[in-house]
Amino acid sequence: MIKVNRATLSNGLRIIHNYDSATAMVALNILYNVGARDEDPEMTGLAHLFEHLMFGGSTHIHDFDAAIEDAGGWNNAWTSNDFTNFYDVLPAHNAETAFWLESDRMLALAFSDKALEVQRNVVIEEFKQVCLNKPYGDMGHHLRSLIYTTHPYRFPVIGKEFSHIERVTQDDVRNFFHAHYAPNNAVLAISGHISWEETLRLANKWFGDIPRRDIALRLYQPEPEQTLPRTKTVSGNVPQTALTVTFPMPGYDSPMYIPCDIITDLLAAGRSARFYQNLLMGTDLFTEVDASISGSEEPGYLMLSAKLRENTPDAIARAKDAMITQALSLADGSLTEYELTRAINRYESNYTFGSISFLAKAQALALAEMHDEDINGVVPRYRSVTVDDIVATTRSIIDPQRASTLIYTPA
Repeated sequence: MIKVNRATLSNGLRIIHNYDSATAMVALNILYNVGARDEDPEMTGLAHLFEHLMFGGSTHIHDFDAAIEDAGGWNNAWTSNDFTNFYDVLPAHNAETAFWLESDRMLALAFSDKALEVQRNVVIEEFKQVCLNKPYGDMGHHLRSLIYTTHPYRFPVIGKEFSHIERVTQDDVRNFFHAHYAPNNAVLAISGHISWEETLRLANKWFGDIPRRDIALRLYQPEPEQTLPRTKTVSGNVPQTALTVTFPMPGYDSPMYIPCDIITDLLAAGRSARFYQNLLMGTDLFTEVDASISGSEEPGYLMLSAKLRENTPDAIARAKDAMITQALSLADGSLTEYELTRAINRYESNYTFGSISFLAKAQALALAEMHDEDINGVVPRYRSVTVDDIVATTRSIIDPQRASTLIYTPA
């Protein structure tokens, strides 16, 4: 059980705290409710660029990294389609440094031409290295454009093309900042060797005077329902054929979200899972086989993926049929309570051990607060899923008529 304290400042900033006596450190995590889904389709990759720009200095702090390193700490960040997250780790006696640093860039980011040019070049090089010069690097672009036709999820977080980043201006940066990076659009999570009273004092001191802002509305349309199968074949400088089959699934707030997550664990989590036993070990078709969900706030996808031993059309067709057949087998009456319990036990173990560190707790607390949920209720919700839930969800989600298939072959 994680003991949690909560408060909301008058400017809308939500604060969540956990005291951890097992460490002499403190983790401060700020989760902003902005991601790649909030971008203009003609300027994709801006949220990811902004993650980099947030380290380029603010009005009173010209070198963010140097300031936190001088306090004995370190920091990092990540961006997804849905959120942008920043975190700082430092000794407890220097915790105030993190409050000062994060509050200053939330209040007034330094919109410097030099910082924009430096980070623009960094992001463009990252795009080239990750997407253009790496085997399967552009798979996300091909896959998302196949799955989505209108929703902003159709573009990867890194952007549709780096030319979008090349034409970002200071006005674009300023507008994006003021539309999203505000106390009333964020969660501040603290975990480590710091009391709730001291956390509240520092939060009020450094964040309390930051004004609320008008947050940009999400005006895009939902993705139309997919009613027919889709297939796309691409080729590139890759060593073997990669086969990916996806099925539309609901977003995070749906009752079907957790059953979908468990379905992929039943199929592919560990050597006792069905994919490993029946496909990887039971056939000569695969060198790798996996299953996962996109894990998105809005409707996403359940994905079956594999690398194949052969590149022939017959091998591809047989592999696709084998993966879908195994997925559908969860609804044929063969799923037992024992198998389901084993999968949930594995999830609980991974979740519990993954949340032991004070930094992991800070990030988990921020996400739970953003979802307006109790972090101590996550595992019980998985425990409440029944065999009947898995059967019903499998029948609803694993529909070959709504499959999107990406075949990535060697050139």
